[in-house]
Formats: sequence, structure tokens, C-alpha cells
Amino acid sequence: MIILISGGAGFVGSSLCLKLKEKYPNYKIIAFDNLKRRGAELNLIDFKKNNIKFIHGDIRNREDFDEIGEIDVFIEASAEPSVMAGINSNPSYVINNNFVGSVNCFNYCLKYDAKLIFLSTSRVYPIEKIENANFIEEATRFSFDKNQTEEGISNLGISEKLNLLGPRSFYGTTKLSSELLIQEYVEFYGLKAAITRFGVIAGPRQMGKTDQGVVTLWMAKHYWKQPLKYIGYGGLGKQVRDILHIEDLISIVEKQIHHTEKFNGKIYNAGGGVDVSASLLEMTSICEKITGNSIPIGKIQETRPADLRAYITDNSKIKNEIGWEPQKSVEDIFNDIFNWINQNEKQLEGILK
Repeated sequence: MIILISGGAGFVGSSLCLKLKEKYPNYKIIAFDNLKRRGAELNLIDFKKNNIKFIHGDIRNREDFDEIGEIDVFIEASAEPSVMAGINSNPSYVINNNFVGSVNCFNYCLKYDAKLIFLSTSRVYPIEKIENANFIEEATRFSFDKNQTEEGISNLGISEKLNLLGPRSFYGTTKLSSELLIQEYVEFYGLKAAITRFGVIAGPRQMGKTDQGVVTLWMAKHYWKQPLKYIGYGGLGKQVRDILHIEDLISIVEKQIHHTEKFNGKIYNAGGGVDVSASLLEMTSICEKITGNSIPIGKIQETRPADLRAYITDNSKIKNEIGWEPQKSVEDIFNDIFNWINQNEKQLEGILK
């Protein structure tokens, strides 16, 4: 099997490349990336060691696909993943990369009758609907109340039934636009495609920063004893995200590669769920415990545009229909990130510190 992974030198892409090659050594794995994100170039060393082909290219440029050739599976893992993209900057890049570039990927799948695995995002769900949900403020976090008026929101979190009408961020809109277009390709061109809306993804190899990769950022700041800030919602650090370990994501993608028919024409949410979630305040406590370091954390009361008080993935649909649920705990995730930083400290301090 020949598998092409766009965004192949990024956090998710490189992890997929290496894990798939390790488990299926006879598969040809091709990483395709423009190396825009800082730290992505470090993965090229691992690719060479593991016989993974790397092609320096950009999905926005159709001619960059010319040297790839025939493929069996296209994993579309490239994206400008920042929720702030287009809000605090010109939206052209996020639109061209996440939507226009994706169209080139879909057409490439048609050329070779390849399966498409599209990594979407929980950010397709409208901000206002989630922010207007009924919440409980607890000692260390916000939680979804059992009593909700909006279909698709419950104490388990957000399900695929939530109405999609309303603003969500340029990032979320471009990913949703791609989802909609994929459905047209499936219906009218017979494309075999799997779409998954992932929540916060974390684990080793992630070059975390404030607007994307907050779990790695939190651990890195504690590791090197640097300050952080609780931003928004009164500066209390109670906003919550569920967290999905990269290995749990890979387990879904592996199923999609080999059993695409189970996913074709369907959309699934996948995240840590209630059991694998943490507030910023709780993340601080975990990082202090693992590193033994306590750092100063400032408070900014003002909430940033497009932020959410809480996001938890309701995994009921994928659990019931596919039999998947996350295996890694919050503590597993933070411990794995700590060990990765500790083992690669000199390499990473110029990027994460």
C-alpha cells in the first residue's frame, strides 16, 4: 500500500508517518509538507532513518503533486490549525491552505482512485451555541450541565447533532467547507472518504504554542520554569478542553485505512471525552506534580475572540458504531510529553522554551 500524508512533517502527520511505517514496514509512506511550521524540519531526520519518503511541497500548488505518482490512500493532515488565524491576521492564508489546498488533495484522490482520510476539527461547531449552553462552575473547572435546551449538547459534551448554523472562526469554517465539498465528491464522483472531527490533540512531537498545542506549551513552560497566563473567563483558569493522545488518533486512522467502508459517507466526533479532559487550572496541577516545578501564572480577565468556556467531545456515535474509545488518560498524555521534552531537551529548547 502507498500512503500519502499531507502536512506530513507536522505533529499529527509525522506521528502518523512513523507509527504506520513501524507497524506496516512494507507500506510505502510519503510525507508531503511545506515545512512552514517551526520545528517541522526536525522530523526529516527521523524520516530518513525510517525509510519514509519526504517531498517538499505545498497543497496549494497543484504542480507540487507531480513527483508523487500513484497512491492508494491520502491522509489530509495539513492545516493552518490556529483558531486565531484570519481573526488577528489576513484570512487569505487560512482560506487558501485549508480549503483551496484541500480541493487539490481531493482531485488527486480521484486521479488515482485513492481513499481519502480527512482530519477535520471540533471547531466546525458554532461558538455562540456552545457558549450559550448551560454550565456549572465547579472549584477547578466549568462543566456542561445535565439540563440543556440545544440538541447536540449534554453533560457528555458536544455531539454530531449540534446545529451548524452560526460563526465558528475562519479555521473552523474552512474545515467545514472542505467537509461539505467531500460529501459532493462522495455522492457524484464515488470518492471513498472518512471524515473525523477531532478535539484537542496532544502528545510527543508537538511544537506547542499559545494558539495551538496548549498542552505541550503548558508542560514546556513548567519544564523550563517560565511564566504563563490564564487568559479570559475572569483569569481563573477554569476553561476546559478534552484531550486526545496522538496514539488514540492513530488508532482511528488505522481503522479508516483498512476499513474505509465503515466510515464512508459518515462524520464522527472523536476526542478525549469527559474522562480525558482538563481545565487550565488542573493542567497546572498535573505539570507541577510531574516536573516538581511551580511557576508564576498571571491573570487576564478579558476573553479572547473565538474562545470557548468548555469543549468536551461526546464520543457516543463512534463508540457505538465503530467500537472506538480513547485509551490514554490525561496523566498519560502529560507524562509522555514530559519524557519527550526531557529526552530531547537540547533540540527542543530553542523551539519550545
